[in-house]
Amino acid sequence: MNSLKIIAKHPSICQIDSSTTLRELRQIHAHLLLNGLLTDPQLSGQFVAAIALRNPDNLDYSGRVLDRCERPTLFSLNSMIRVHSKSPTPQKSFHFYDRIQRHGLSPDNYTFSFLVRACAQLLARGVGEAVHGALVRHGFESDPHVQSGLINMYAEMGSLESCRRVFGGILDHDVVCQTAMLSASAKLGDVAFAKKLFDEMPERDTVAWNAMIAGYAQCGESRQALNLFHEMQVEGVKVNEPSMVPVLSACTQLGALDQGRWAHAYIEKNRLRMTLTLGTALIDMYAKCGDMDKAMEVFWGMKERNVYTWSSAMNGLAMNGAGKECLELFSLMKEDGVLPNEVTFVSVLRGCSVVGLVKEGCKHFASMTELYGIQPELEHYGCMVDLYGRAGRLNEALKFINDMPVEPHAGAWGALLNACKIHKNMEIGELASRKMLELEAKSHGAYVLLSNIYAENKSWEGVSHVRQVMKSRGVKKLPGCSVVEVDGEVHEFFVGDNSHQMYNEIKVMMGEIFRRLRLSGYMADTNPVLFDIEEEEKENALSLHSEKIATAFGLIRLKKDIPIRIVKNLRICWDCHDFMKMVSQTFDREIVVRDNNRFHHFRGGGCSCRDYW
Repeated sequence: MNSLKIIAKHPSICQIDSSTTLRELRQIHAHLLLNGLLTDPQLSGQFVAAIALRNPDNLDYSGRVLDRCERPTLFSLNSMIRVHSKSPTPQKSFHFYDRIQRHGLSPDNYTFSFLVRACAQLLARGVGEAVHGALVRHGFESDPHVQSGLINMYAEMGSLESCRRVFGGILDHDVVCQTAMLSASAKLGDVAFAKKLFDEMPERDTVAWNAMIAGYAQCGESRQALNLFHEMQVEGVKVNEPSMVPVLSACTQLGALDQGRWAHAYIEKNRLRMTLTLGTALIDMYAKCGDMDKAMEVFWGMKERNVYTWSSAMNGLAMNGAGKECLELFSLMKEDGVLPNEVTFVSVLRGCSVVGLVKEGCKHFASMTELYGIQPELEHYGCMVDLYGRAGRLNEALKFINDMPVEPHAGAWGALLNACKIHKNMEIGELASRKMLELEAKSHGAYVLLSNIYAENKSWEGVSHVRQVMKSRGVKKLPGCSVVEVDGEVHEFFVGDNSHQMYNEIKVMMGEIFRRLRLSGYMADTNPVLFDIEEEEKENALSLHSEKIATAFGLIRLKKDIPIRIVKNLRICWDCHDFMKMVSQTFDREIVVRDNNRFHHFRGGGCSCRDYW
């Protein structure tokens, strides 16, 4: 106890903090050695811990000091386990656990709390289970910190069942364990159980609220995420940076730009720190809501940018049809000394694809392995097929798939199938569809694309066959759904929808739109309609597409200087694409449509994609 009092008051160790330089550490070290203070194991251990915990940049130096200790303390070894468990090298934690055992020391609850955290970082299921077994043998399975750590560890490994077993074995569920289980359930998709826990918690801190909001956002229940965030504010719970990331994610999913702007204003008003994660989420939100000017304003305003920040901005540019700007930003990133990663190259290849730069795309694809040692993943191969396919080089796209060093995935065949629809190639389209359905027999998209190819070629027998196969296999076409935001409220429309409270006004507006478009020469492109029926019936079917209904609603409710922003769950069809172009010109409105593939910015009768790819 006396030595602990000496340590607590020793001025040399107390002055070590996060700003202490390596030179200053050496001076302190020399002072302690000259005065013979490091012969005391407790004081030596405290010195090691102070170096490691107060400035992880000096971790190697603390390790060298510890190596000179003949009798290291459990506290010093635990401190090294703790720091490494949060570092890029969590596996080194086990080196110090081995030293605990070699020196005949008994690990305590802190030892295992830190080891469990290291396992969560490593995502090593076998190692995690071994640590779990060891802590049970040492009698720490009832420690609250260890229990919550185990739940977090198994959640990181994706094992909800293991989380439930640990949670079920806890006799007294304190707030920490409840929050850990709530986070695990929400993260792994069991939102219903997470909400049950959330509602039953006697007290809920910011972490619990954040976990529940994030769970809703991750599962695509964006409206619930935003509603819960508003409830969080009403109850006066402190909002922090982690609270805002899932809120922005929910706005992104909904394409709710007004609510996203409100969230941004809330961040600024409450002076929340603009972390890398929060800044990147803001860029992603603005980009995926179609406001690239604001996305880039946030990007350039960030004091610090990492590879994910750059990649998010590049992906936004590519999505919004600004492929050349995406590639220019990639060059700036390299000049800034930031090394690209796998995510970066997905954005780069998409940028090449949207502007048809096949040669440059091939060059960047080759540079992944040749210059950066990055092995292409399935998504990169899919981007390359899309690059060839959009450019109409279907045979090269097919050859690329056949030459892939890995088994071609559904994404690659889907990109080829879509290209076949664009370029009306029935032969390769049939092959791509067959291959895709071998991998994903329930993929409604493959059936619909193949049906469209047959319909384009007036092959009604082929269309009928596809529909029969879909019926026999129980595959149903996902109904088209479009959302449009007005005054911060998101309105949802389905194909043929008449349930909206303003349906009568929408119906009148639809009639006025088609009247004016026909005067301007509009004729419905009925080729994609999957039935061999009369043209008039086809036109009626097309007029009920959800994005057209959403457009009519936008024309009614939004002022002329406000763009109509629509988010659709499926790819926009050829007819709706032409419809949007003509509406933008006839009504002098800007319309932005985000489908499940990309953005389309319609202005003055034109589209950002130049042609419908």
